[in-house]
Amino acid sequence: MAEMGTPAGGATPGPGVPGTAGTSTKQPMIYICGECHGENEIRPRDPIRCRECGYRIMYKKRTKRSILIFSPTYESQSCN
Repeated sequence: MAEMGTPAGGATPGPGVPGTAGTSTKQPMIYICGECHGENEIRPRDPIRCRECGYRIMYKKRTKRSILIFSPTYESQSCN
């Protein structure tokens, strides 16, 4: 018999249990429709379908985080 407060036999802990990711509090992701190119906000349990045309192929929108890449500059050395 399982003790009170302990999940029995491999049960998955609920959303209020520490150490689990809060999937119910996630913000909707923005996806772009492959047909009409409209932006759609889709939550984790929403069907993957465009709200404008009903197309089912969606692409995740790219992030707007800028990345700065430094490339090494080599100075030409003269051999005298």
